[in-house]
Amino acid sequence: MSLKVNLRHLEDDGIRLKGELPVAELDLGVADELVHLEKPLRYDLVVESLHDAVLATGSLVLPLDCECGRCLKKFKSEVKLTGWAVHLPLEGEEKVSVENDCVDLTPFVREDILLNFPQHPLCKTDCAGLKKKGKVSAAESLENTKPAVWAALDKLKLK
Repeated sequence: MSLKVNLRHLEDDGIRLKGELPVAELDLGVADELVHLEKPLRYDLVVESLHDAVLATGSLVLPLDCECGRCLKKFKSEVKLTGWAVHLPLEGEEKVSVENDCVDLTPFVREDILLNFPQHPLCKTDCAGLKKKGKVSAAESLENTKPAVWAALDKLKLK
């Protein structure tokens, strides 16, 4: 079940597509350990014919189950495209493929979902990360991270 539109249905008037598309149909190929795709994509689209092209507009929402990249806390998020639009020419160099009078919107939905996919999911923008046991000052923290190689260079006395 992909998002296919029959061009003959567009001849008289545009059509509205509303429903859910299983994540497996999107074939996102996401192998991120911090983002889990469990729920289907929800779509609400209006598809219409424009001379020698097809125009699809509407909204796409993909729920995500995430783990924070800093503190590993589980949280819910979503890829939400409210003003989504795609213009698909039916003629010319950039024309889309038409099979059995149908145009498949799925590759275009997939591309825009991937472009808006979280690269480093965070539960909050100011997430401090994992809590350390005991308090360490900023200066002590900096000293602890200083490599031993630099210690030998610090002993050099240059004129």
